[in-house]
Amino acid sequence: MPILNVKIGAPRTTELSARINEMLLELTSRVLGKRRDLTAVVIDYVDPHDWFVAGKSLAEHQLASFYFDVKVVDETNTKAEKARYIAEAFEGFAALLGPLHHESYVHVEDVRAAAYGFGGKTQEFRHQHPGA
Repeated sequence: MPILNVKIGAPRTTELSARINEMLLELTSRVLGKRRDLTAVVIDYVDPHDWFVAGKSLAEHQLASFYFDVKVVDETNTKAEKARYIAEAFEGFAALLGPLHHESYVHVEDVRAAAYGFGGKTQEFRHQHPGA
């Protein structure tokens, strides 16, 4: 049930969106152990002329960049899993986007089960009422 909010500092193509989606679904399932069928990915593109690092646009740097956050229920992943996820995400985006600015970010956000859910039910409710 994670949701990934992704921003890409590179030109948009339908093929690139599909490849980013697949890479993130696979990574989130394999490393964080999240169910692929309950994972949502939202991708927004930012023109490289409108993404700035240290006062220069990505277009000026001639680099791509990305930022994404993924919300997971608190205490469902270890520090080691999150560190591996961040490292592999950077590698995956480098493979898809080409040379990346080192100021590319991943934020694994631990959220409380009582304050997070989908389909009108919190994760805490699902934990307390399996199968409901």
